[in-house]
Amino acid sequence: ITSGTATAAELIAKRMPPRARHQFAPLDAPRPVARFLDHWRPDAAIFVDSELWPLTLAETRARGARLALVNARLSTSSVRGWSKFPDTASFVLDQFAILLAQNPGASANLKLMGADPARVRIGGNLKATAAPLPVVQDVLAQLRAALGSRPLWIASSTHPGEEEAVLEAHRQALARHPDLLLLLIPRHPDRGDEIAALTRRAGLSLARRSAGEWPEQDSQVYLADTLGETGTWYAAAPIVFLGGSLKPIGGHNPFEPAQAGAAVLTGPGYFNFTETYGPLIALGGAREVADAGALAQAVSGWLDAPERLDQARDAARRFVAGQSASLDGIVEMLCAALAREPDDG
Repeated sequence: ITSGTATAAELIAKRMPPRARHQFAPLDAPRPVARFLDHWRPDAAIFVDSELWPLTLAETRARGARLALVNARLSTSSVRGWSKFPDTASFVLDQFAILLAQNPGASANLKLMGADPARVRIGGNLKATAAPLPVVQDVLAQLRAALGSRPLWIASSTHPGEEEAVLEAHRQALARHPDLLLLLIPRHPDRGDEIAALTRRAGLSLARRSAGEWPEQDSQVYLADTLGETGTWYAAAPIVFLGGSLKPIGGHNPFEPAQAGAAVLTGPGYFNFTETYGPLIALGGAREVADAGALAQAVSGWLDAPERLDQARDAARRFVAGQSASLDGIVEMLCAALAREPDDG
């Protein structure tokens, strides 16, 4: 199992299945790729989402390995970018024995980029097949005890430049709900010191999970700057804002908070997940907010109208239940494709 960040490596280490190992992915350059392949000598390689590294793919295939792409998602902007290099796009996609798209839109985009239609299948979204994030009941009980009757909302997977807007939204929401607590989960927990300083400069009091602290009654922000506890936090909150969306980053997948029964908020920059958010928003399980003011209004509005919040949470659960992805079906298609010789297509 490869990853490109230390954060992902730490998370993988906590959930590593039997007979599996983690290795950082090589830089997509001749010498690093050659060293990686010389060491591991793979017979097959499965790439995920939109990980299209031309040299890595070509060299892995050239050594006789069979390649697959699963959970494929390609935004319209990605297709536009690749369309400037049609020969390269077609060459890259031709390395795969099978390409399993998340949805019909991704399938169409793969074909537009030059993928062989005979190799493209719709496998569904892998997130829909995943078990809910783990919840540590003792930790959840401690958080609930610390909260008491206080309302809570979460801002999760925030990126640099977004925390300022989230903290401003919380300041505005506090005017209507003075005992409201924000649980802030940065995308990269190693930014904890930076975010703590931002919080103090915003005039908000905080407690930090990494310091072993629990929110006090006067704590306005609980900074969850740790790894592997997101499922526990989601289990406690009725509202989750997903970052990577107030900046043009592409957003993050709403399956996990929706699966936990939270109403979801996102900024406008969720272009990597347009086809996921579309039906979720249409059902009423998610809302788009443009800025700090709109985020504050959305949080306060739901807290002011518990029946509307309950409806949004139910819609989020229905959205997850309605997703049609079969892990057994995905595995069956992969095994059939990867069992063939590479030249067989």
